[in-house]
Amino acid sequence: MKLFSPEKANALIPKVAPLVEELWTKRRDLAIRLLETDPVLRGIEPAPQRRMATPRSPFKPGRFSEQKAEIVRIINRIEAYGCIVKDIDLGLVDFPSMREGRAIYLCWKAGEAQITHWHAMDEGFAERKPLE
Repeated sequence: MKLFSPEKANALIPKVAPLVEELWTKRRDLAIRLLETDPVLRGIEPAPQRRMATPRSPFKPGRFSEQKAEIVRIINRIEAYGCIVKDIDLGLVDFPSMREGRAIYLCWKAGEAQITHWHAMDEGFAERKPLE
């Protein structure tokens, strides 16, 4: 696991922030498409469930599988830097770090100019504390 100092994590914010924005856009687009095609919202009875498609299956891949795969690719791009996407809706990204000899996460939320908070690895956003 890669460990970050606050300075190194902050240096990644300009790279991570646009990816979170892209993630939001792709997720919003997928949600709109799902709503637009929802048979219940269009007054149509849903078809019976079919088996899931596999790479060698004769069944078609799931609906919007490419859009879903694109979301996963963006998350993977963010996490390739060594950080962890914790919440897509809020744009929460954690950076593993050490503080006073224990493993912690430096906590960043989309829209914040830099990392100003941290929390223990077994805690979440609600328990974050100021760095200073």
